[in-house]
Amino acid sequence: MSSTDKVFAGSIPKLYDDYLVPMIFAVYAQDIARRVAARSPSVLLEIAAGTGAVTRAVAAALPRGIRYVATDLNEPMLAVAAQRQADDDRITWRQADGMALPFGDGEFDVACCQFGAMFFPDRVKAYGEVKRVLKPGGTFVFNVWDRIEDNVLTHEATMALGTMFPSDPPRFMIRTPHGYYDRDVIRSDLERAGFRDITIETRSEISRAPSAEYVAIALCQGTPLRNEIEARDASKLQAATDLVAEAIQTRHGSGPVEGKIQAIVIEAR
Repeated sequence: MSSTDKVFAGSIPKLYDDYLVPMIFAVYAQDIARRVAARSPSVLLEIAAGTGAVTRAVAAALPRGIRYVATDLNEPMLAVAAQRQADDDRITWRQADGMALPFGDGEFDVACCQFGAMFFPDRVKAYGEVKRVLKPGGTFVFNVWDRIEDNVLTHEATMALGTMFPSDPPRFMIRTPHGYYDRDVIRSDLERAGFRDITIETRSEISRAPSAEYVAIALCQGTPLRNEIEARDASKLQAATDLVAEAIQTRHGSGPVEGKIQAIVIEAR
């Protein structure tokens, strides 16, 4: 993982929330919310909450009496999330590293994490931390992206950017968001961390955006892919965005855009 892969700063958090969340994250947030609500937790932990897509969905699915601790490593992302839900006194927002959770043993009924496990430098250690803070019999619900080829718009954007930087193509999307999809590896990592009852399923959805330009802004400017583009040539961010928009429009037309997205959803106890 590159040192810039976990940097969600500057204008990225707001663009991420405005563009990327409705385009690819919201539908999976609803899925996580249904799974969490089915466990009827009294005390819930969220790891890598980002700008709060899951937090909003889960909070809407749970009753008033619960306690909900939402954490993220990146304070700028968490600030956007907290602002969006400032009036919900059930939620405590806390900056925290998933590799060293600042909680006692057995505090939570359920832990959830949407598209964050790919960013853990040591997944077995991070899963061990989740297991430690769960009560006996507690459940860890999380998801990761499947391989990039099963996520059409992201794949097309990555291929387009490769033509702009042929000698050093940006690999963030392949390397990190879509770099942890081997189900056997995921199961093994969880078992090494002490989880035993593990279910893994594939979930395909459709990503929708109002235009190809919207897709390009979401991916090129609302994710750490922006850091990779600017590291190669800071003056080319808009040109890179335009190139991706053109590639998406060529394949999907000048109107609203749709493309397959696919994730892997895991529940472990």
